[in-house]
Amino acid sequence: MPTDLSRRGFAALFASAAAAGAVPASLWPAVSRAAEPQLIPKLRIFIPANEGGGWDQTGRALGAAMVASGAVGDVAYENLGGKGGTIGLAKYVEKYDADPDTLLMSGMVMVGAVALQKPAITLAQVAPVARLTSDYEVVAVKADSPIKTPKDLIAQLRTDAAKTVIAGGSAGGVDHMYAGMLARVAGNAGALVYQPHPGGAQVVEALESGKAAAGISGYSEFSEQLASGKLRAIGVSAKRPFQGIPSVREQGVDADLANWRGVLTGKKVTAERRAVLLEAVRRATTAEVWQKTIKRNNWDSYWMAGKDFESFLDLDTAMAGPLIYLLKLKA
Repeated sequence: MPTDLSRRGFAALFASAAAAGAVPASLWPAVSRAAEPQLIPKLRIFIPANEGGGWDQTGRALGAAMVASGAVGDVAYENLGGKGGTIGLAKYVEKYDADPDTLLMSGMVMVGAVALQKPAITLAQVAPVARLTSDYEVVAVKADSPIKTPKDLIAQLRTDAAKTVIAGGSAGGVDHMYAGMLARVAGNAGALVYQPHPGGAQVVEALESGKAAAGISGYSEFSEQLASGKLRAIGVSAKRPFQGIPSVREQGVDADLANWRGVLTGKKVTAERRAVLLEAVRRATTAEVWQKTIKRNNWDSYWMAGKDFESFLDLDTAMAGPLIYLLKLKA
């Protein structure tokens, strides 16, 4: 899973990334876009989730930035949600495995869903392009909930797990993993009642209707209801406060976790074409519209490409199975 890099580790990563031409976008010198040619006339971004969720927001923001940067002429989007992205993954491999003009949105949610559900099509059938962003899990409750802090939630999970339903995204995804981490802290991981949903809007509805005692999702998917006072955030999965929300860890519950999102391509796409796709993505992440979207959604830039991203994805995939087993997550 994603981990914080030490200064020495970051220095080594930066050096290797610089040598490969994959220096993080925020560290590149400003360059004139006028002289840079269009790389791809038409591109499709395949989003293995319903519209409105984190993958959809990221994919559409990336597409807009690709056009704004001049790297791509036109972008089309295709959504197919279900089971943590594994349904979309299978369809992508079936339709676009050799398509040089189609990117697949992916991330930690898909890694966990593949590990939990063990589908026939896995991430071994696609190829990494770039990691783009990370964000944190917000734990929210209905405004009038008696649960005021993470410790209150832990206590309720400990004494009455059956009635302490936690709503979140797809089974095996990052929301489910974080719910499992909280249940493990409560010493009751095997009794966790997790309610999976296809997107943040459905998690909000489960909270507001009283079908769930707590909900877990990214900040951007809760932000409107938090601002209106309909929901109340009791903690965030970062090590430090985020958007005025105290971290779960600093409130005495040892559980933090970061989500990541990125783009992949077909296994049969040539190395030369992958390099073109990577350059288009890289140029997009320097566009002003992308930087504004990052800031507006409170995402963190989490750039990684090349061999570093391949190694990261291999490690993330290898660790997902043991983590799901340890947390006793169920499909």
